Amino acid sequence: MKVVAVTICVLCFQFEALYGVDSCSSCLCKNIDQPHVSDSQMLVEFENGNFNFTFPNPKNVSEFSMTLFKGHEHKEICALHLSEERVISKSNVNYCQTQNSSSSTTFILKNLERKHIDIYTYHLEIFLPPPYIHCCLKETYLYVQDKEDCFSLGLVSWIIIGLIIFAISCVCCVVACCLRNKNQKCDSNSHEYNSEYMPMAAVNAAKKPRI
Repeated sequence: MKVVAVTICVLCFQFEALYGVDSCSSCLCKNIDQPHVSDSQMLVEFENGNFNFTFPNPKNVSEFSMTLFKGHEHKEICALHLSEERVISKSNVNYCQTQNSSSSTTFILKNLERKHIDIYTYHLEIFLPPPYIHCCLKETYLYVQDKEDCFSLGLVSWIIIGLIIFAISCVCCVVACCLRNKNQKCDSNSHEYNSEYMPMAAVNAAKKPRI
């Protein structure tokens, strides 16, 4: 039962990714003829209720930044600027964080609610070495089901499971009652047969002549 409930709650968080949409295709990195810029493969992970979007860092680049925008109006929610001297992380909302390693950059979206459903766009800016490059990495549509819907779905599932168990119990009770009535009927018929046989046996014994 617990496994079913946990599975239902996990399925309450869902996402869909859309690649190569028109709003992003005008500045795709794969359209830029540079050896250190390529069409990055985004890794999407769902862990501990958080969405992690990981991009490989551009190669042979000394200074760059990655920025996450929300919605068609491209509202900046968090960004990471990396250079040889330091790493600067900036977040304009409380549900977005950034992590950086020597090989990749990760945007972490946590504590998501239904109001966070929107299109998220990831942009890359390369400052050094020249020339300056600004391109769109990916565009992702993120859908989050509300926690209240999750609770309702779990409650409905438990009600269905309870009804199934109740139906099985009723069937077992009916079968048990039928078997009991059948056994009682057989015992009653056997008792009537014995009652009829005993007087006849007594009469036959009385008619038997004495020697």
